[in-house]
Amino acid sequence: MQLSMSGEYALRAMLYICSKPYGTVFQISEIATRNEIPDNFLRKILPRLKSVDMLKSQRGNGGGISLLKKASEITPWEIIEIAEGPVNLNKCLIGNDSCKREKYCSIHFLWLEAQTQMRSVFSNATMAELAEQNHNNFLKFLKTSA
Repeated sequence: MQLSMSGEYALRAMLYICSKPYGTVFQISEIATRNEIPDNFLRKILPRLKSVDMLKSQRGNGGGISLLKKASEITPWEIIEIAEGPVNLNKCLIGNDSCKREKYCSIHFLWLEAQTQMRSVFSNATMAELAEQNHNNFLKFLKTSA
């Protein structure tokens, strides 16, 4: 199973936005270019993040998008679920009686454990932490490649 590019692009865009000082206003084209995201694709993803009050947009001269919620309050899991919708590793985890064996099937419990672990990993990090780590990793990269 693989998440779609919506989740990947949303995470990349938000990492970039969260790496700058709170209140910085961005043009979508800048975010797209700097993060190798198709501009038209990003224009479809960012409104979803705006609709849940993670981003805000400003029209007019000097307008663009900026964080509404602080990076320290945003988790990668939130971004993934906003971009992708509910994430389930297997259809038996959706519920709604999609699988008659879910009450006793050992594979169901394995899927559930994997999903719980994945959600935990992506929920226990904040975008502020990832932005700082990304910055530090980039500095190390520059130092070793010089």
